[in-house]
Amino acid sequence: MVRRIIQIDKEKCNGCGLCAAACHEGAIGMVNGKAELMRDDYCDGLGDCLPACPTGAIIFVEREAAAYDEEAVELNKKKAGAKGNASFSGCPGSRAMQIDRSAEAKKTAEAPIQSQLRQWPVQIKLVPVRAPYFEEADLLIAADCSAYAYGDFHQKFLKDKIVLVGCPKLDQVDYSEKLTEIIKNNAIQSITVVRMEVPCCGGLEHAALRALEDSGKEIPCQIVTISVDGNII
Repeated sequence: MVRRIIQIDKEKCNGCGLCAAACHEGAIGMVNGKAELMRDDYCDGLGDCLPACPTGAIIFVEREAAAYDEEAVELNKKKAGAKGNASFSGCPGSRAMQIDRSAEAKKTAEAPIQSQLRQWPVQIKLVPVRAPYFEEADLLIAADCSAYAYGDFHQKFLKDKIVLVGCPKLDQVDYSEKLTEIIKNNAIQSITVVRMEVPCCGGLEHAALRALEDSGKEIPCQIVTISVDGNII
């Protein structure tokens, strides 16, 4: 049958593995450091992998392909779960994971300052569009300088939130499309944007507000600005 399916340009692929992590059906694997569509019948043609790709290596095409086999996909998911998701073979630094802080919260004053980070990765360019930790989450979109400028960043802003970090000037990208997909595809409860007072940080604020608007959702959103000397303005 002729249907819509993804196509991966190996010349553009940088081997980051984000598409493989974003593909919940397991259709994409990493072969010799490059992303590859492993089975046509695992690809549902919805394209969760497209916004995850930082290089634009994935596109939709219409071609002869096996029909999407939901039963085979579910069986593959169960096998992957039984192996502890050992099938992930992308960059270890981009592998999505949830961090349980409950055990640390019960510790005594042996380590008085605890990290409040609850997930990995944190960079906007690397984080998957869909992940379990996004469900019912309070989302923190932060300029990467802000955690260094504001001394109590973890307790004041990061605690009990899922964080996305970026710098529009260094990355030279418009984050709004990726943020739109994250907000649209997950049950986000609130959004907090922590930016620096410098003009280039306006790009982060703009991207977050545009993404919220484009998502079509009404979610509480607040903007916090930090001065270069580490104070809330």
